[in-house]
Amino acid sequence: MTSCIAFIGLGNMGGPMAANLVQAGHQVKGYDLLSQSCDAAAQKGVAIADTISAAVKEADVVVTMLPAGKHVLAVWREISQALKPGTLLIDCSTIDVESAREAHVLAKEVSCLSLDAPVSGGTVGAAAGTLTFMVGGEEAAFQRGEAILQAMGKRIVHCGGAGAGQAAKICNNMILGITMAGVCEAFVLGEKLGLSHQALFDVASTSSGQCWSLTTYCPVPGPVPTSPANNAYKPGFAAGLMLKDLRLSQEAAAAAGATTQMGARAAALYEDFSKHGQGDTDFSGLINFLREASGRQSSE
Repeated sequence: MTSCIAFIGLGNMGGPMAANLVQAGHQVKGYDLLSQSCDAAAQKGVAIADTISAAVKEADVVVTMLPAGKHVLAVWREISQALKPGTLLIDCSTIDVESAREAHVLAKEVSCLSLDAPVSGGTVGAAAGTLTFMVGGEEAAFQRGEAILQAMGKRIVHCGGAGAGQAAKICNNMILGITMAGVCEAFVLGEKLGLSHQALFDVASTSSGQCWSLTTYCPVPGPVPTSPANNAYKPGFAAGLMLKDLRLSQEAAAAAGATTQMGARAAALYEDFSKHGQGDTDFSGLINFLREASGRQSSE
C-alpha cells in the first residue's frame, strides 16, 4: 500500500531515506532549509515543497529527521494545524527522551498518531536501506508505521511506549562509544608493545574482545577493508554526532538517577577529541587522538 509522505529534513541521512521511500513506490514531498539538500533529493525523485506546511498538507505520514529536540518540537508545533486528523508522525531524529515524549503529546492533541524511531546504521545504511529502527509509541501507531520503516531499514524493533525508541538509541550508542574507545586504546597499547595491527585483530576478533567496534569498524587500516580507517577516517559516523549521543546518555542518566561512569568517561574523551577540531572526523579516528596522548604521533 502506497502513502503520501512528507519528509522534513533532507540532509545526509534524511535525503537517502526519503529516496528509499520513493523507490518503494510512495509519493514523497520533502522540505529542507538547505537548497543543496533539496536539489539532491529532487534528483532521487522527491518532490520539493516551498514550505513545511505545503509539504504536509496532503500527507498521510510525516517523517522528520532533524538535529535536536528543539527542532523537532518547533516543526511539529508549526505543522500541527496543517495536518489531517489521523496523520502518522514519525520522528527519526536522535533527541532527548523528554522532547520525544513531548512530541507524542503534541501529536495526540491534534488527533494524530506518533512514533519516535531513531536509527542506527549511519549514512551507508541510510543509502542502502539497511537501517535499524528503534521505535517508541503505541501499538496502533507501530502497526501503521512498520511498513513505512521497512522501506528504509531491515530491522524494526518496537521498544515500548512513548520515548522508548530514543531510550534504546542512547543506551546503544553509549555502548558503542565506550567500546570504540576501548578498542582504540587496545590498538595503541598493542603498537607500543610491538604487536602488528593484524595480529591483534586476528586474536581479539575471535576471542573475548570481539565487538562491533572491532570487527565491523576496526579503527586501524587493513583488517576491515570497509572501515573508515582505510579512507582517512572520513565519516561514516562523525565524532561530533557520537559526542551528541553520549551527552544525551549522560543527561538521561542524570535525570533517571543512574550511574554511568564509563559513559561519562567516553563522553569526556569525545569532547576533547572534538575540541581539537575533529568533530567532522569519523568517531573511530579517536585512535589518533589517543596516540598523541600516549606520545606516539604516527600510525604503525
